[in-house]
Amino acid sequence: MADSVMARWHGDNYQARIFWENAFNLLLPHSCVVEVTFEANGPKAFDDVVVKYDPPVARSGPERVSAEYHQVKWHVQTGGRFGYEDFVDPDFIGAQTFSLLERLQQARQTAPSSARFAFLTTYRIKDGDPLSELISGHDKTLLIERLFDGTTDRSRMGKVRKRWRDHLKLTTNDELKAVVSGLRVLDGHRSLEELRSEINLKAQVVGVLACNATDSDFRYDELARQLKIRQLSALNRETFLQLCRDEGLLVERTAEPNPFLPIAIRSFLGPAADIVGAAPDDTLLLTDDFRQRYLQEDREWQRDIRPKVETFLRIAVRKSARLRLILDAHASIAFLAGAVLDLKSGVQTQLVQKGRVGARTWRADDGSAAKGACFDIVDELVGSGSQIAIAISVSQSAAALARAYVTAQLPEVGKLISFALPTGPGQQSVAGGEHAAALAEQISYHLRTVKADDPDAVVHIFAACPNSLLFFVGQHHQGIAPCIVYEFDFDRRAHKTYQPSFVID
Repeated sequence: MADSVMARWHGDNYQARIFWENAFNLLLPHSCVVEVTFEANGPKAFDDVVVKYDPPVARSGPERVSAEYHQVKWHVQTGGRFGYEDFVDPDFIGAQTFSLLERLQQARQTAPSSARFAFLTTYRIKDGDPLSELISGHDKTLLIERLFDGTTDRSRMGKVRKRWRDHLKLTTNDELKAVVSGLRVLDGHRSLEELRSEINLKAQVVGVLACNATDSDFRYDELARQLKIRQLSALNRETFLQLCRDEGLLVERTAEPNPFLPIAIRSFLGPAADIVGAAPDDTLLLTDDFRQRYLQEDREWQRDIRPKVETFLRIAVRKSARLRLILDAHASIAFLAGAVLDLKSGVQTQLVQKGRVGARTWRADDGSAAKGACFDIVDELVGSGSQIAIAISVSQSAAALARAYVTAQLPEVGKLISFALPTGPGQQSVAGGEHAAALAEQISYHLRTVKADDPDAVVHIFAACPNSLLFFVGQHHQGIAPCIVYEFDFDRRAHKTYQPSFVID
C-alpha cells in the first residue's frame, strides 16, 4: 500500500513538473506561449497539461499549432516498453473503458482543428515494434506518410492501420488519418530529478526563485496542486507574474553591463514548448526550407541555406560582438555558424546547448575541460585516394555508418579517422563548452598533422555529437578546409544514410 501511495505522489509531481516546464516559458521575452493549464477541464485524458500559443507555432506539416494537449504517464520503472497494440488497450493508460486512441478520437471532436495532442511517458517504444518506425526524430510526431504508405493490410504498416481502424470502428484509412495526424509520442521522457534541474534552471533565467538542490521537498510540486485548488490553474503571463509576487518568488536582478545578444537559428522545431529565447528580428527561421529534417526538393544547401545563415550572422555581429547563440538546427548549420564566427572574428560567443537535463549555456572558458576526457583517435586505411573522412562519435557511434558510406560513395577517400571518447557514446559525454572547445582543437590539430603533406586534401565530416561541439570544430575550418559536412537521415524515412550539405573551402 505504501509503495502504491508513493507511486501516485511521484506521478502527481511528475505531471506538475511538466506543467512548470512549460509555464516558465510565459515569462520569457517574445514568447509565443500565452497560456498554460494544469489539469484542464478536457478534453478527457489529454487534459493533464495544456499549452496555448499566439501566434501559432510550426510543427510537422504545413498547418501551425495553436494549442497542445498532453497526456502524462509517469512510471516507477524506466524499463517499461510499449508498442502500437498498447494504443488500443485501456489498461495501458490506467483506464477501464477507453483506450488512448479512443480518447484521442473523442478529443478531436471538441478541440480546435489547429490543436495537437501529445502522449508523454517515461516508458520507451519497444525495439522492433512498428511504432518505433513511425515516430519522427524531428518533433516526435507520428509519420503519417510512413503509416499510410499505400501498402495492403497484410503489410507491416497495413497491420497497424487495420488494428487501429478496426478498434475505432472506422471504415477507411482517411478516417483513421484524421484521428492520428499530428499525434506526438514523447517516449523515454526525463526523470523527476532531471525535470527538477530543468525547472530550477528556467527559474533562474526568468528571474524566479529556484529551489535548493539540498532540500528534501520541491516547492513547485505542491504549488501546482494549490493552483488547482484555488482555481488558478490556467496561467497567462499577467496571472503568473502576480502569482510570483504573491508567493514571493520574484528575484531582484541586476542588469548585465554588456549583455550577450541572444540570436537563434532554427531549421526545425523540437518537442519542447520553449521555442523562444531571441527576439523575432534576431531569429533566422529556416523551417520553410525543410520538411521536418529534410531539405525541400527545390532547395539546395549551398545555394539556398548557406547565404541565409552567413548573412544573418554577419548582421548579428554588427549589432553586438557578444552573442548568445541558440541552434535548433541541423548539424551542418552549427558547423557553418562556427566557420562564420571563427577564432579570428573577434566575437565572444555563448552557446545554448539543450540536453536531457535541460538547456545550459556553454562557453569556451567555463572550466569544464578538466571534467571530460580527450578523444581516442584511430586512423585506418579504407582506400588509395588522397581525401580524408572523419567520424566524430560522441552522442552515438558514427564510425560504422561513415565507413559504409565512404566505401559505397567516396572512392577518392583513402583514410578514415575516428574520434571517439574512451567512455563510449552518450548524451552527456561532453562536460561543457570548454571541454567541447578542447575536443574541437584536438580534432583540428590531428587533421593539420595528417594533412601536412597535402594541405588541399578534402576532408569529409561525419558527426554524431552536440551542435555546440560542431560549432567549435567549425571555428577551426581554416585548418580543416577544404571540407564537406554531411547530414544523417535520423528519421530513416528517405535515403537512410548520409548526404552532403555544405562545401567549406
